[in-house]
Amino acid sequence: MLMKGTAARMGVMKRVSLVFKAKANKALDKMEDPRETLDYSYQRQLELLTKVRRGVADVATSRKRVELQMNQLQQQANRLQDQARKALSVGREDLAREALTRKAAAQSQLDELQVQYAQLQAEEEKLTVASQRLQAKVDAFRTRKETIKATYTAAEAQTRINEAFSGISEEMGDVGMAIQRAEDKTAQMQARAGAIDELMASGALDDAVGGKRDDIQSELDAMSASSDVERELAMLKGELTAGAPKQIEGSAANGGPQAAQQAPASEPDQGPFAPPPPPQQNEQQAEQAQQPEQAQSAQQTQPAGLPVADLPGLADERQDGDGS
Repeated sequence: MLMKGTAARMGVMKRVSLVFKAKANKALDKMEDPRETLDYSYQRQLELLTKVRRGVADVATSRKRVELQMNQLQQQANRLQDQARKALSVGREDLAREALTRKAAAQSQLDELQVQYAQLQAEEEKLTVASQRLQAKVDAFRTRKETIKATYTAAEAQTRINEAFSGISEEMGDVGMAIQRAEDKTAQMQARAGAIDELMASGALDDAVGGKRDDIQSELDAMSASSDVERELAMLKGELTAGAPKQIEGSAANGGPQAAQQAPASEPDQGPFAPPPPPQQNEQQAEQAQQPEQAQSAQQTQPAGLPVADLPGLADERQDGDGS
């Protein structure tokens, strides 16, 4: 039982750890910028290249120091050789032997330094080649990095533009919501204003500025306005029917006595609003029948479509005739 409980706790801990890792990976992926990652990688490669170059310089320095030691030992060996030769020339074989012994020791050191020098030289060549290769890779990575950064920046800008056009971006989404709220409030205020106007027109609401409105007086005002319209319409009809006999007189003057006699027969029904005919109409028709020449002269001076009564000169002559 104890082992089962321990295994269960271990399983729960693994699941919790997996959940936290997944959440952390998602958060890091959201926060990660590929351009920053590429710049960081390029910076690390530059640091590595700097270390390689520093190593090449250190190896070259060691090689140079070994080379200097080799030169010193070579000079020492040559000097001991000269000393041994001079000792033998003066008969000092012991000194010559000592000089040769020291020369042998220097030569042994020189041989060891030559081996080290060859190793350092080979290491320096390897590091130099590695530095050159790394430099080429860093340059290629820098070119690729700049290309990727430019492409990512362009894609990001295009994405933001498309999101702005489609209205799904955060900024444009807030703007769209603000516009929608403003339109809704405007429509609500317009509907409220229209409703208040209708209620005030119907008398359900009182005008606080103009005082309380009486619904009976409103109906009376509406009826009065309607009666005024009907009265004005009747007056217009009366004017139209009053102008009709004048047109008939003009047609009688143009056609002679027969047209004057036939004119009343063709007069249309003028309705109940027609005024009574003037009392002098029959006398005027008789005078027009007795004076055809005067009617013909009036017809020549009268414009087309204008009644005889509208001509000022002819009207004066008719009034003179009536007075006589």
